[in-house]
Amino acid sequence: MGLGFWATIIELESGLPRWEGVLCSSLLLCLVNSLLTMIDFELNGGGEKVLNLALDEMWIPGFSFWIKGCTLLALISAIFALEPKLGSTRVVFQTKYGDIEFGFFPTVAPKTVDHIFKLVRLGGYNTNHFFRVDKGFVAQVADVANGRSAPMNEEQKREAVKTVVGEFSEVKHVRGILSMGRYDDPDSGSSSFSILLGDAPHLDGKYAIFGKVTKGDETLTKLEQLPTRKEGIFVMPMERITILSSYYYDTETENCEQDRSILKRRLAASAVEVERQRMKCFP
Repeated sequence: MGLGFWATIIELESGLPRWEGVLCSSLLLCLVNSLLTMIDFELNGGGEKVLNLALDEMWIPGFSFWIKGCTLLALISAIFALEPKLGSTRVVFQTKYGDIEFGFFPTVAPKTVDHIFKLVRLGGYNTNHFFRVDKGFVAQVADVANGRSAPMNEEQKREAVKTVVGEFSEVKHVRGILSMGRYDDPDSGSSSFSILLGDAPHLDGKYAIFGKVTKGDETLTKLEQLPTRKEGIFVMPMERITILSSYYYDTETENCEQDRSILKRRLAASAVEVERQRMKCFP
């Protein structure tokens, strides 16, 4: 059973991409080989030091290497659990304190992402507000059905009352993460969500993470400085923080537009040059 076999096993069991599985399996096979080499050395040491792994001079550095390797593997797993890949879609909420831009984790919470993005496309979050701003903890957007100041059309109403299953993951609740709000029912998430303003490990695995802030941390800092009041378990701003408007774009499309613009300019310049040469050679 070689590198490819173990890479496939790691890929299937952990969900890591193929190249990461190859990296992890390489480290694992290296550690196993090192351990077997040390055991073989002990077994062939004249019979006096059979498997004396605790005190032998060869075992101690080998054991240290083994521990370091395992720690590295754990760190690799933790890094990829903490940093899932963002999709190319970006959403921007505009407030009087500045814009907040965020992206989605479609591979982590696909149903949640589809639902929230549909509400964005329908304009559902326009005139909604942040009803909760707890410094160092969360800034929470109200649910669309009850948080807007403008009335909803029928399509917005149909989408706003839908709930999504709890897509809980290993992604950690750290500053900038987007996390769905819900009631006691794990499948009761609707349209309210929180933007983390600090690390909250006690929320890990209990609330569905579906994206993170990509721009606008300075806006979040401004919101944290606003006067607040305590209402039950919630810390709420004294003023209404309205989402004045929202829009979305695709980062990949934006790059294509740039490339298309450059190509058009080059084609135009080439056409001018061809015409100049034609007039020169064929007057």
